[in-house]
Amino acid sequence: MSKSINILDKEYIQWVKALALRYRQSQIKAAVRVNEEMLRFYWELGKDIVEKKAESKWGSGFMKNLSRDLKRENPDATCFSQTNLLYMKNFYLLYQPYMSVATQLEKPLEKNSRAEDRLPITQQVVEKSDATRGITQQVVEQIGKDLFAVPWGHHIRIIDKCSGQPQKALFFVHQTVVNGWSRNVLLNFIDTDLYERQGKAQTNFPQALPDGTSDLAQELTKDPYNFAFTGITGKYNERLLKEGILSNITNFLIELGTGFAYVGKEYRIQVGERENFIDLLFYNLNLSCYVVIEVKIGRFEFADIGQLGGYVVACNHILLKKERDNPTIGLLICKEKDRIQAQYALESSSQPIGISEYELEKFYPEKVEGTIPTIEEIEQRLGNNSEL
Repeated sequence: MSKSINILDKEYIQWVKALALRYRQSQIKAAVRVNEEMLRFYWELGKDIVEKKAESKWGSGFMKNLSRDLKRENPDATCFSQTNLLYMKNFYLLYQPYMSVATQLEKPLEKNSRAEDRLPITQQVVEKSDATRGITQQVVEQIGKDLFAVPWGHHIRIIDKCSGQPQKALFFVHQTVVNGWSRNVLLNFIDTDLYERQGKAQTNFPQALPDGTSDLAQELTKDPYNFAFTGITGKYNERLLKEGILSNITNFLIELGTGFAYVGKEYRIQVGERENFIDLLFYNLNLSCYVVIEVKIGRFEFADIGQLGGYVVACNHILLKKERDNPTIGLLICKEKDRIQAQYALESSSQPIGISEYELEKFYPEKVEGTIPTIEEIEQRLGNNSEL
């Protein structure tokens, strides 16, 4: 006679939960492997189209015919549309210059042999003006890993938005892998010019922080910061702006970037006999340090650096910073700054500080030329119509 299982037995329940967790983990791993294998197939197919010069060899209707023939040979496949085949070709063309470097490198460069090699992967990629010159084996290997770890739907959007800009495309590929972005988050950051803003704050980090920390800290900055999520479109003061930020703290954390944890607003610190209040206090898990943020709605002034530097020192001394923490960093976000004045102010401070601007919302595109006809164009069109 078989013995029935007591469904309330703790050991049995824990075992079932462990099995379920292992199953879900195996599903995720299987999905990742399937995605990687499919992307490698797409890469090879795109490579074949380019290297065989298939479009010129087999005529203008090649893509249509290839789509039809592949569907006939693989009736259950859904990836062989004419549009998708074109994306596979462009997928290969966009990244091929970087991937081909791997075969040109005879031996990998010694790790951390130069200051440049200590830069984060995104910064190394961005700073290469020529994919076949000066790029390290380590960077090439990381690019290969990233390319085949991103879902195809993400790749399609990156190809659409970054056509002809492989460095920009690789930046978003890497950021997607590191941060686990959804397609919507990816599109949001592409549309808000993250590539152009990332790491662009004016700072004194190279002088005030150790080499490795200064590079990472710089990469985590932006200039300008996009505060459009606050919904502010009319007149406002600093309190209204800060309230808009805090009421949308999730969006603000996304804008700040990876690893930021919110600690508090108007954070009280007692310095001597006086109370002081920090606008916004965060902790960055990647840097293992506190980040003091001051928001100013006006133009940057020299005095702003003195105030922020004082808060940074106070955080380090008043038991807020623990032994395991790195030095506190200050970030001043203002409406407008003069770059020369900001640079002089940063040179005057021994504390690690960055200065950035912010934008609320762009109501008009930056380039409007050609969208609104000139008086001459209107008169010319009226003249042409009168002759009909």
